[in-house]
Amino acid sequence: MARHVVASLGEIAPGDCKIVTVQGREIGVFNVGGEHFALINRCPHEGAPLCRGVLVGLAESDRPGQFRLVRQGEMLRCPWHGWEFDIRTGQSWCDPDSVRARSYAVTVEPGETLAKGPFVAETVPVSVEREYVVVEV
Repeated sequence: MARHVVASLGEIAPGDCKIVTVQGREIGVFNVGGEHFALINRCPHEGAPLCRGVLVGLAESDRPGQFRLVRQGEMLRCPWHGWEFDIRTGQSWCDPDSVRARSYAVTVEPGETLAKGPFVAETVPVSVEREYVVVEV
């Protein structure tokens, strides 16, 4: 699987998303409290630009009339129909058994490891014959 550099570490602030295009696919890269996650920018429900939705928390309840908001900023609400997806996994909370937004692995790596050599330039043999320069390819 190919790796693609999509942003510098400070480019995506906590709670923000950067939408990038990688191999023809729009992907939203999210910073959730310093952790980075990526989802396809297409809602599996009806094709909305999912990553343009609002980041929200998850409401949990032990009994009617009482709830608490947990996992603040870890749920993505689709801008068209309000379906919610877990940023970490792409799992839908509206239809968890069959709907999931595609997620992608994200790593943060120092630039020196991405550009670490040794780099080797391609070489081709060259010879001079009867005053002609010949390159073998």
